[in-house]
Amino acid sequence: MDFRIFTEPQQGATYDTLLTVAKATEDLGFDAFFRSDHYLRMGSVDGLPGPTDAWITLAGLARETKRIRLGTLMTAGTFRLPGVLAIQVAQVDQMSGGRIELGLGAGWFEEEHKAYGIPFPKEKIGRLEEQLEIVTGLWATEVGKTFDFHGTYYDLTESPALPKPAQARVPVLIGGHGATRTPRLAGRYADEFNMPFASIEDTERQFGRVRAAAEEAGRPAGALTYSNALVACVGKDDAEVARRAAAIGREVDDLKANGLAGSPAEVVEKLGRYAEAGAQRIYFQILDLDDLDHLELISSRVQSQLT
Repeated sequence: MDFRIFTEPQQGATYDTLLTVAKATEDLGFDAFFRSDHYLRMGSVDGLPGPTDAWITLAGLARETKRIRLGTLMTAGTFRLPGVLAIQVAQVDQMSGGRIELGLGAGWFEEEHKAYGIPFPKEKIGRLEEQLEIVTGLWATEVGKTFDFHGTYYDLTESPALPKPAQARVPVLIGGHGATRTPRLAGRYADEFNMPFASIEDTERQFGRVRAAAEEAGRPAGALTYSNALVACVGKDDAEVARRAAAIGREVDDLKANGLAGSPAEVVEKLGRYAEAGAQRIYFQILDLDDLDHLELISSRVQSQLT
């Protein structure tokens, strides 16, 4: 099992804050730094100083980190045209020396679209399927040849399909709880399937659906990596857990039931149960980005026992 740090900058973070967390992620031995792709805060936080763009952030981090992988959970398909997204991701992959991963989802938060004048289409999953086919198709097209696509939502004619990423294949992540269409898309296009904020039982059930969908698509189920994203709130003792829960506006009992909360021993035990359900990778959702001691504790007392 490997471990990644996952941030939600729309809740309030500058680029400098994200850089500090990314560097701590690298120094503490985590595998990757990921961020959400949102333009509007959620809940009661003020979100100051305002949103940062996911791919501009990752471009900066690509030049200021050396080892960790970088990516999105998930880039909203509603925010970017697929041809433009393929160019952006390929360029940032080049800037990082081949450390980028693309999490791509349909988009869901209608209020942020209204706030920034972004169209919010009714049919999103069909668009996402075309986006996945276009992005992966552009990258896979041989240099010197062109790529054409004529779909319901997008039309590309004689695209030079450039630039190319540094990696032979940029890993594509697909995730979600949908019982039918999500597993089908993951089985066809994904290198990793991520189950966000789900119980052990729901995780095992959804992983099974994705494995079956991969095999139906002619791929071995083991061709995908299976992962979970879970909120983290770890403390050396009950008082530290309570302090960290209060800092993110959550209740300890809720965090223990629905996330990775408690002492390092409690979290290690729960991670073991996710591993039994099929999880090979965990994204620790870190909501207090100023609490670097939290990352150090997870690294020294949780990660060290499971890697």
